[in-house]
Amino acid sequence: MVQAVRGRIVTPEQEIPDGVVCWEGDRLSWVGSADQAPTQIAEELAQLPEGPQGYVIPGLVDVHNHGGGGASIPAVTDTAEVMRAVTEHRRYGTTRMLASLVTASPEVLLARVAVLAELADAGEIEGIHSEGPFLAASRCGAQDPAYLIDGDPTLVERMAEAARGHLATMTVAPEVTGANEAIDALLVAGALPSVGHTDASAPDTRAAVERLVDRLDGTGRRATVTHLFNGMRPLHHREPGPIPVVLAAARRGEIVLELIGDGAHLDPELVRDIIATVGPENVALVTDAMAAAGMADGEYVLGSLDVQVSDGVARLVNGGSIAGGTAHLIDVVRTTIAGGVPLVDAVRSASLTPAEVLRSRGQQGSAPYGALRAGYRADVVVTDPDLQVQRVIRDGQDVS
Repeated sequence: MVQAVRGRIVTPEQEIPDGVVCWEGDRLSWVGSADQAPTQIAEELAQLPEGPQGYVIPGLVDVHNHGGGGASIPAVTDTAEVMRAVTEHRRYGTTRMLASLVTASPEVLLARVAVLAELADAGEIEGIHSEGPFLAASRCGAQDPAYLIDGDPTLVERMAEAARGHLATMTVAPEVTGANEAIDALLVAGALPSVGHTDASAPDTRAAVERLVDRLDGTGRRATVTHLFNGMRPLHHREPGPIPVVLAAARRGEIVLELIGDGAHLDPELVRDIIATVGPENVALVTDAMAAAGMADGEYVLGSLDVQVSDGVARLVNGGSIAGGTAHLIDVVRTTIAGGVPLVDAVRSASLTPAEVLRSRGQQGSAPYGALRAGYRADVVVTDPDLQVQRVIRDGQDVS
């Protein structure tokens, strides 16, 4: 049975002022302007209001998410806890996401990965992101420095085995001792390295990026940068550090930059200028959400660290570092648009670009997602004119 929604359709290429999105089962079957709709959907189209004002966008894809709805993914011990966070974000339009861990002891990481692998097997999450533990102590941010270690390929192999093929990405500081060996182990395991929480110099960063590009050449895969600007050496005109190196690599299409465009981690005008510089196809908007996403201000935890959320901003109780985000990805999209990024570009950076990062891991046997295109998964979000979510469809089914 064909189902359809009508509205201002947002594809990766354009906004269609009065368009229709159709699906059968879990696949999109037709996307286009209402006045060009095929005759076989005329009956469905006749039942939809003309001249709709709301938007129809693809399901959003978050590749950096530590929790929400009161559930902290780095602390979960069963799948029900994880699903609290997944459901919180899904009902606000994030139809696909990675579950992100933080730095912890090897035993804790392995236990958490085993829980998350069950949900990845069930298709509830797209995989696992481990933020650490091979990070720079001087740029650890909200990572517990007590558990930071040198690059350990054996730990990578153990985590990949526990993940049963679902270890998608891992954040690594390239200057940490043993980083190259850990990165090699990640690539062998089918996981993508992500440069982040780093105090690396420009030459060290350049060497790491060039090595990654060389190792991934011809595979269609791209490494990422974990939340650009946050948790890394800032740019200075005599000590440039990692930022200009990864900007140039993204501009060449060699790497994808994460940006936490929630208005707290980055100024929205900076997000606008980065997307204008490197292109939305090279930027993945992320939430870096933690347990407080969708919740009231108060006391929370991130991994082993205590967090206080005030006015929607999460900070460590000790030290005051920002400790993850409290926004949903649709909030990030709205903030990014308010900062001057065109609607089509902001949506692409929150859907197709991160989806392409995930699909490059070798999921070619399944239908693609992240865009309103025929043949793609029927992941659809209907919003009002202010991009407030009204309806979410995942795999052709309404999300409750």
